[in-house]
Amino acid sequence: MKKVNTQEFDQIITSGITLVDFFADWCGPCKMLGPIIEELDEEFPNIEFIKVNVDENMDLADRYGIMSIPTVFVIKDGNIVSTMQGYRDKSGVKAFIENAIK
Repeated sequence: MKKVNTQEFDQIITSGITLVDFFADWCGPCKMLGPIIEELDEEFPNIEFIKVNVDENMDLADRYGIMSIPTVFVIKDGNIVSTMQGYRDKSGVKAFIENAIK
């Protein structure tokens, strides 16, 4: 799972399916969610998984109106198709992904 900056983000999301994890190093729920998303990265080889640190990329947080973290987007060909906020366990995150890519 790759941690990206704004320029990389804009290139990656333009085509295909991308899961974006908006997080911060100081965020407890983000620290709990991160390993779950990394595990699921291996289970969904057709999805690009990326992380965006909101403290380092405030422009992206502003662009997408990120008001609480963790926030997870599924983006298809540049368009947000689903959003999840807060912590969920592995089965909850997996169901979120599966519903988003139907």
